[in-house]
Amino acid sequence: MAYVPVPKDLTKVKTKVMFNLTKRQLICFGGGALIGAPLFFLLLRPLGSSTAAMCMMLVMLPFFLLGVYEKNGQPMEKVVGSIVRTIFLRPRQRPYRTNNFYEVLERQDKLDKEVYRIVQGG
Repeated sequence: MAYVPVPKDLTKVKTKVMFNLTKRQLICFGGGALIGAPLFFLLLRPLGSSTAAMCMMLVMLPFFLLGVYEKNGQPMEKVVGSIVRTIFLRPRQRPYRTNNFYEVLERQDKLDKEVYRIVQGG
């Protein structure tokens, strides 16, 4: 009898479309191939086959990473966006500020006493 392992967490299971790849992976790999293959053939004569292949791999690498890489269930663009937001867009130090209710009561009490003193003195 055949044994098929069933994952315990079914939320991590992704639907495969073709060649055991997800739709996201197929789109990203296809985009990389549409840019990388013509680039290889354009650079083949002027640079030689090994340099053209290296250039093609460098151009296709971001597409591959977009299709495959995931961290904590988030795709590459969300991870990079989070890093950019944290490092470049938000301030380095974020001071901890609270609205202290007792401070507000103290200020109100001080104002009440001052008004009372003005009314009594005038």
